[in-house]
Order: sequence, then C-alpha cells, then structure tokens
Amino acid sequence: MTTNLSNNYSLISEYMYELRDKTVQQDKQKFRLNIERIGELIAYEISKEIKSKEHEVETVLGSKNINIIANQPVIASIMRAGIPLHNGILRMFDKADNAFISAYRKHNELDENDFRILVEYLSCPPLDDRILIVADPMLATGASLVACIKELLKYGKPSKIHVVSVLATYEGIENVKKNFDNVSIWCGDIDDELTAKSYIVPGLGDAGDLCYGEKIQS
Repeated sequence: MTTNLSNNYSLISEYMYELRDKTVQQDKQKFRLNIERIGELIAYEISKEIKSKEHEVETVLGSKNINIIANQPVIASIMRAGIPLHNGILRMFDKADNAFISAYRKHNELDENDFRILVEYLSCPPLDDRILIVADPMLATGASLVACIKELLKYGKPSKIHVVSVLATYEGIENVKKNFDNVSIWCGDIDDELTAKSYIVPGLGDAGDLCYGEKIQS
C-alpha cells in the first residue's frame, strides 16, 4: 500500500509548501520543524493500523477500559536527514524502541552518476514480530532505503514494515515494493522525475544539507 498524503488537502500540504519554497527553506530550524510535523502526522495515520489491546485505567473517580498499543513499534532512521523525521514519529510513539543506520552514496571517481550504497553503522533492537517504521525523508531511486532495510532484517523479521518519506518518486516506491512484501509506504508527496544524478525534480533540494548545513564527504 502506498499513501500520498498530499492527494487530499491537510496540514501536510502547508508543511510541504514551506519545505519546497526555496526562500522559506533557508531557515534550518523551520525546515527541521516542518519535517518533524510531517513525521507526527504520518505517525498518527500509521497508529490507526496498529493492533491495540484493551486496558483498564483508574481515574480519581473510577475506572475506564481504553484501547492502547498492543506491541510498541521500532522506529529506524537513516542518518542524517532522517533524524528530524524520526523525532516527529517518536514524539507520537513515545514508548517505541529505536534503531539508527548510516548509509551514503559512494560515487565512481570516473563517473559521478554511477554510485553504490554503503552501509557502515547500524544499531538495532530485535525485530522479530515487531512493527518496523523506517524514516527516510527522500525516497528517490530507493537504492539506499532497500540496502538499509536489508541490513535491518538481519535483526529479525518484523510483522509489518512502514516506510515514512517526506518526498518520494514512483521509481523509488516500485523499487521498495519489488524487494519487500508486507510494506506500506507513507509519503508527504510524490514527484515524477529524477535527474541523471538521481535527484528528485522538482523536489526540494538536499534534505540533510537543508537541515544541518552543507557537508564535505570523503
């Protein structure tokens, strides 16, 4: 299942507008905040699909049976751009366990358009029968996300995988679906085009740089 939350108007449309606006996005704090807000809203949508259990709570005047999460999820983020999105999701699922993974494009020195995905760090709890929520703000080709999920699955078999992206492409979505069953993809919006360097068009730019400043990568 793929859900584009910009198909119908909601507050996500307002935050996507500001994330894309090249003048507004120069405010790093606002840029991070808007990604966090999208994470919060998508987490709310995901919560509707998570199994619950009835639990009795005691108030000062009596008791009440209320449905609560039956099994807390694991939230995984692909650093560094995934951190604000992770924080937004975690703010809603505040009892969740967490995983962190690093991945980057290693470009061919002879052809900058040719690259492979390297995963060099992963910290993760056991995943067997857990709900896994993976925060990756920019789902372009899907290559880095696929590589990261494959590494995460070495820690167990989740009961369900939810991918949360601020912005995706149809190519990236199909790549993820081709590689994994039982995955739902939640997007703030979806764009059609990728450049030769695999950047999303019209996109919004480099989410990591806009969150935290430009980098020197060696």
